[in-house]
Amino acid sequence: MFKVISNRIIAPGIRRIEILAPRIAKKAKAGQFVVIRVDEKGERIPLTLVDWDSERGSITLVFQEVGVTTRKLGRVREGGYVLDVTGPLGNPTEIKRYGVIVGVGGGVGNACLLPVMREFKRAGNYIVSMIGARTCELLILEDELREVSDELYIATDDGSRGYKGFVTDLLKKYLEEKVPDLVYAVGPTIMMKVVSSITRPYGVRTIVSLNPIMVDGTGMCGACRVIVNGKLRFACIDGPEFDGHKVDFDSLINRIRMYKREEELALSFLEKRGGEDHGV
Repeated sequence: MFKVISNRIIAPGIRRIEILAPRIAKKAKAGQFVVIRVDEKGERIPLTLVDWDSERGSITLVFQEVGVTTRKLGRVREGGYVLDVTGPLGNPTEIKRYGVIVGVGGGVGNACLLPVMREFKRAGNYIVSMIGARTCELLILEDELREVSDELYIATDDGSRGYKGFVTDLLKKYLEEKVPDLVYAVGPTIMMKVVSSITRPYGVRTIVSLNPIMVDGTGMCGACRVIVNGKLRFACIDGPEFDGHKVDFDSLINRIRMYKREEELALSFLEKRGGEDHGV
């Protein structure tokens, strides 16, 4: 059992949770994730490590309440417990001095972008962060990203904050004038696909952090398989970061949509039962 230190709303439907997990906090690195299970009959889901404090013994995660498990996680209050937290999992980001790095984050992907850009900054890189959301209310971690960035650009679909349009539009405009040494992107799969297509003509190395369906997080189940450079890879042990120019995004998008109907039915059942049945 893992104690929840805090669980608060940071945007509509988006929460930031801090969990007591000393062993994970001691070994965590940027780019890694944990697999969490709320209760005995719950499913296992991966969540990116946003922050960690080895002295406090805690880890911080950000999640959007979109399905059954994230809804359940959102209901665990301060002082409560979650059953399992496994990690740190996945390969950490290769942190070194590249020069100019453009980090592109979309939606909840900003939570993954933050620790990576923070470490790149500490390594002496010039950080240009570009973050986007559908509307200003859903824009998260702006202040934190500003602290670790030399330049910060914002885009919202409705124009309520910053540039009106997609964050990928900002990247396209930037590349028309400057060519960075590295582009790092994390967010919706379609966004990462567009980022990779934009950078390809410029020959800019592009790293994406993938978020496929995942179960055990150790390479045993094969649920997180992706095709990279024509070969089968597992995001949990080979990733989650890959060369964006080599990822088969179309096959990844199809896999992510495989259980959409089942997810909708499970969520509907949870809402009808008022969330009391933990066996959903």
